[in-house]
Order: sequence, then structure tokens, then C-alpha cells
Amino acid sequence: MEYRFTPQGVCSTQIIAEVEEGIIKKLTVENGCHGNLQGIAKLVEGMKVEDVIKKIEGINCRGRGTSCPDQIAKMLKSIK
Repeated sequence: MEYRFTPQGVCSTQIIAEVEEGIIKKLTVENGCHGNLQGIAKLVEGMKVEDVIKKIEGINCRGRGTSCPDQIAKMLKSIK
């Protein structure tokens, strides 16, 4: 199933995830630090949702209290 999420407090503007049976099949993050977010997307594809949440939840970008990875974790928590 495809899920869409609008992140808050970061440069990225949309997170799109395809999740099947608790496994991330595809992740796309629009805008933000393009190269880094492509790398994160490739690393998490094939992983269990709960494992990704554990690894990236709470990451802080430049004192914002959140980050693109943290926003990905928030999205995944909302669909879990």
C-alpha cells in the first residue's frame, strides 16, 4: 500500500512509502538534501518498518528538534 506524509519542520515537502506486510518496498522523499535522502531510501528498502523506526527516530538536524529521517520515522509510526 502507498502512504503519503507531509513532513513538518524540515526542508523535504513530501514522503511517499510503499509498505507491504510491514516491509518497506520503496521510499521517496521530495526536496531536502537529495543525495542523502536517496541514500537513506535505498538503505531502508527491504527493511521492517519497526527496525527503521528504531534506527532513525529522534535524529535532530541543526537544532530543529527533528530531521528528514525523524520525519520518515514519524510517518512510519503513523501507518504501523
